[in-house]
Amino acid sequence: MATDILITENISGRWIDELKKKFAVVVEPDLWKSPEKIKARLPDCRALIVRNQTRVTADLLAAGPRLRVIGRAGAGLDNVDVKAATAAGVVVVSTPDQNSISVAELTLGMMLMLARKLAAANQHAHSGGWERQRFVGAELYGKNFGVVGLGRIGFLTALRARALGMNILAHDSYISPDAVAVAETRATLLSLEELLAQSDFVSCHVPLTPETKHFFNYDRFCRMQPTAFFLNLARGEVVDENGLVRALQEKKIAGAALDVREQEPPAAGNPLAGMENVILTPHIAAFTREAQDRVVAAVCQDVTTVLEGGSARNFANFPQPKRSSTTEGR
Repeated sequence: MATDILITENISGRWIDELKKKFAVVVEPDLWKSPEKIKARLPDCRALIVRNQTRVTADLLAAGPRLRVIGRAGAGLDNVDVKAATAAGVVVVSTPDQNSISVAELTLGMMLMLARKLAAANQHAHSGGWERQRFVGAELYGKNFGVVGLGRIGFLTALRARALGMNILAHDSYISPDAVAVAETRATLLSLEELLAQSDFVSCHVPLTPETKHFFNYDRFCRMQPTAFFLNLARGEVVDENGLVRALQEKKIAGAALDVREQEPPAAGNPLAGMENVILTPHIAAFTREAQDRVVAAVCQDVTTVLEGGSARNFANFPQPKRSSTTEGR
């Protein structure tokens, strides 16, 4: 039997079970590792569902003449060639809002870990230590929280930081001073240079684009205060990790928290892994039960709708396929 929907990464749960009741669904969690194997499976498929590891390129799309919809279980689309999909008439759907709360909450959690030296203190106590003076931290109250990118996640993070009594500074080239996000967070809009110089915490919430690759580099870390901390829960390639390592080694900044990395998984021996003032997690910001249920539900509902002839809700290009029956190979 021909495959209706191909899932190339680890996506499971009740919403996938519902898909299987309506369509022929194949789930291969490790298929993303082999583009050639994906291409071999695509000719019969009408839908492709991925997370962030599958590279949906123009070459891959060309192997799927019957594809009608690509579902990205997540917010970012940097691993999907939306332009190529659009040219092919294939709908691209994602889940732009469904995991935002979880990412915002983890950002706050990481900020607390940095401020209170929780990771090192936890390890110390587990090993039998009780040297309290080693772990004198700082309050978040009254500190300047610099948000670079005041979109959905940046806004929700800033709103929560505001509730902790922090002053919100923001830089976003695409937002106006009278925007709701600015008013609700009572943020002060600044140039990037001003934000870096004034913030006690700098949190990155920008998408990965050609313009934002290595947006944070050694020079920009040097513009921060030596007592300041940097957080990145957006995309790993936004940060030049060599520049970050150098800035940390030279004490240009006090520490960092990273949920995403320039290379995932990172190569063995990466110097960031050995630093006591660096918090590292394996790209788990969106991995809460609640967020994943919302994410998988949204992408499955949109894929189902498109395959049944309806209009997608969370589309990145257009709500219905634009390829002809001839293009679909029928």
